Amino acid sequence: MRRATLPVTLFVQAAASAAVIAPAVAAPRLVERLHLGATAVGLFVALVYLAAMFASPLGAQLVRRWGPIRASQTAQCVSAAGLALLAWPSVPAAVAGALLIGLGYGPITPASSQMLSRTTDPRRYALVFSVKQTGVPLGGVIAGLLVPALITAFGVAGAPLGVALLCLLGALAAWPLAAELDRDRDATSAWPTLRGLMAPVDFVARHPVLRSLALTSLVFSIVQLSLTSYLVSYLTGDLHWTLVAAGAALSASQVAGVAGRVVWGLVADRWLGPRRMLMALALAMAGCGLAMPLPGPGSAAAPVIALACLFGATAVGWNGVYLATVARLVPHEQAATATAGTLFFTFFGVVVGPPLFGAVGSAFGALGPAFALLALPLGWGLWSLARARWA
Repeated sequence: MRRATLPVTLFVQAAASAAVIAPAVAAPRLVERLHLGATAVGLFVALVYLAAMFASPLGAQLVRRWGPIRASQTAQCVSAAGLALLAWPSVPAAVAGALLIGLGYGPITPASSQMLSRTTDPRRYALVFSVKQTGVPLGGVIAGLLVPALITAFGVAGAPLGVALLCLLGALAAWPLAAELDRDRDATSAWPTLRGLMAPVDFVARHPVLRSLALTSLVFSIVQLSLTSYLVSYLTGDLHWTLVAAGAALSASQVAGVAGRVVWGLVADRWLGPRRMLMALALAMAGCGLAMPLPGPGSAAAPVIALACLFGATAVGWNGVYLATVARLVPHEQAATATAGTLFFTFFGVVVGPPLFGAVGSAFGALGPAFALLALPLGWGLWSLARARWA
């Protein structure tokens, strides 16, 4: 059963990630159907992560009451319901769908951290957590390849419904682990209250190293979601690529993110350590962002894809090192609480980042300059990591 934990959490994470990324891949068609502008993409992403920001600490309490498997299954079903709403050409349905997708996404990582911290040798934390976190870019790969194909075959409504089915399969795949991993649940624990909802955030705020990690993740999440949410729009708008080609480039960047998560986890464990690894990633992300305005409509595809892959390897590849460090700093029974508290800050960065990114892109009339300006918050994140006093 211990061996099954990692592949199951990987599948669930990939399905949850695909649910979040799929609407961004379908964005050029969705916003056209709803008669909205490009800024709506950022607002949709903000709604998803606003809900996830509060669902993450809620997830820590649901893990305690229901167990991590049942909490994950419930979350997957909620995400599937949100995706189903996107099949209707209605702005209110899209708003409700965004909120449900976020409510389903928030509890996934706290639940999986609880499972993995309980079943993983602490000496292998960075590698195992990094492998599990490859589910996020794998979800991007799935969305980048599946969504354009579903739109071509079934129309815009077919894409979210197809990804909703994937979420339901994720919930079903986790079922065999429930008896083992949910046995420590406390069914008598109180239902979440507003004060209890913020307890994980307070826990992180009072822990200096967790607080430093949380603030760094806020900046990194701005960069990650700006890339995953707007890369397709950047390629189709700034560079005049087709939707299929842009979706394939997004998938390539997410594949690079998969490799990056594993490689950075190994490098952090064996050579650099987590802080220096995160600092190196911040520098690399800033360099990629500054390079994004350089290609034009006539640029060769290969260098653009290479840049997207390098950006993906860094901007999508940092999470495993971050989550492994969070889990390592606390006893395994507090892993869900610590993870949920830090993710509150992570998701806050996602909430404020993409709408601002979209607004900057609209102001410039192109998304390349908006990518370049991401170097500013990354510089602050690098400074924060450099001055922090880690044990």
